[in-house]
Amino acid sequence: MSRDTDNRTATLYRMVMPDHLCPFGLKTRALLEREGYQVDDNWLETKEDKDSFMERHGVKTTPQVWIGAERIGGYEEVRAHLGKSVKRDDETTYQPVLAIFAVGFLMALAVSWAAFDTVFTLRTVEWFIAISMTLLGLQKLQDVESFSTMFLNYDLLAQRWVRYGKVYPFGETLAGVLMISGALVWISSPIALFIGLVGAVSVFKAVYIEKRELKCACVGGGSNVPLGFISLTENLMMILMGLWMPAKALLM
Repeated sequence: MSRDTDNRTATLYRMVMPDHLCPFGLKTRALLEREGYQVDDNWLETKEDKDSFMERHGVKTTPQVWIGAERIGGYEEVRAHLGKSVKRDDETTYQPVLAIFAVGFLMALAVSWAAFDTVFTLRTVEWFIAISMTLLGLQKLQDVESFSTMFLNYDLLAQRWVRYGKVYPFGETLAGVLMISGALVWISSPIALFIGLVGAVSVFKAVYIEKRELKCACVGGGSNVPLGFISLTENLMMILMGLWMPAKALLM
């Protein structure tokens, strides 16, 4: 076998048990195959197989990969070895909130097409903001306790009245749902305006005056979204809708 062929061969050990199929083992095999490696796929089919393997090689986790004679390690180590990006647990990212805004925009276009046979009207903008509010509220409602804890780091009202952190997700979601329908503006607008104003002041003070580096609770308590411009945008959108919806009702 040539040296080049040997270097394109990977030996993989992963758990394939009746009650557990290791997802990282599957991801590792798929990654290696995409990169052109011939994978010698070895299954650890019992707990005894796994324990014996880890003791024999002095490792604490599976899967494990060898390329040639060199042990590379698990999935993340293989990604690093192949020059792929490796996501850290503490890495900040805007991806969750950007995904929500993108899906909210697409949903607004879809609703506009269904209602008016056109993809963009003034109502499309209203739906985009209202749907985004609802989706953001839903993220918070998945774990209200976790959200409210993170929220206490920067929200001025929650720091004075702790229970506000548990009320906020319900208020945002309710306002968003009502604004999608255009109904009960006298309820939705004051809610959106109030929580938007308090939120905007809180974020501006924490980020732009005190220069604090915090994580935003906007997509729930477990996110690594940095507090800053995107968080402020969410609040400004609610302020805009809180002012626009009653003004629109008066003009019609």
